[in-house]
Amino acid sequence: MVNESPDTPPGRTLRPTRRGRLVLFIGVVLVLVVAAAVLVPLLTRGPKVERARSLVIPEGWRASQVYEAVDKALDVEPGTTEKAATTADLPLPAAAKGNPEGYLFPATYPVTSGTTPQSLLRYMADTAVERFGADHIAAGAQRNGVSVYQTVTIASIVQAEADTTADMGKVARVVHNRLDRGMPLQMDSTLNYALNRSTLHTTTGDTKIDSPYNSYERKGLPPTPIGNPGEQAMTAAINPTPGAWLYFVTVAPGDTRFTSSYTEQQRNVAEFNRNRRSASGG
Repeated sequence: MVNESPDTPPGRTLRPTRRGRLVLFIGVVLVLVVAAAVLVPLLTRGPKVERARSLVIPEGWRASQVYEAVDKALDVEPGTTEKAATTADLPLPAAAKGNPEGYLFPATYPVTSGTTPQSLLRYMADTAVERFGADHIAAGAQRNGVSVYQTVTIASIVQAEADTTADMGKVARVVHNRLDRGMPLQMDSTLNYALNRSTLHTTTGDTKIDSPYNSYERKGLPPTPIGNPGEQAMTAAINPTPGAWLYFVTVAPGDTRFTSSYTEQQRNVAEFNRNRRSASGG
């Protein structure tokens, strides 16, 4: 923006002579020097502007992991954020029954000295409600015959089970196909959630535990999401890849086999077990 001199008549442009330019230049330098001399002490005496730190919440983290990370980021006693979750008045859907699992949206959040566990949790939940409340999410859920909350639950399973982003759509299809056929999901990720662990080693005893998250014993979806899914997992949940698959297993990193044949699945599982024994030296 160019500011005209208040002494310049309307419609005229101030055109200094060569000498005039020199005088103006010297005047500007003097003004700048004086201004700088005044500005430096002002900046020194004024309050310092706090630079926000960043808290990264990865996709797929469980609420318990989020709580722990917030406790550390805010330097509060362990368990403070988990307790705050019960009083933060989060904008959760009625189906969540006050449980924020699935609605602590994975993203990078700013943290300052004024940030509280409640405010940070509310920021995460507000972000999730905004993203999951989009029209295309609601339309996709309706198209698949499930609610938005159930879609978040499916997405959380997809996030936990898919070996790669490219596999997410196929994993979502397996979930939907099994639900449509009334088959138990038989997902290790739901057992891991029930047992508060993360492992590829599932025993027969694990599949017999008494838990609503035991998808080997119980049909349908678990009662809540099993983690906090990102947008790619949600996209897969509402737009699963077309296919008749009912089974899958990652036999090696980057090599997930999908099939509709139980016999073929058994062969793939046997290969997975061989690879696992070989890797462990057994």
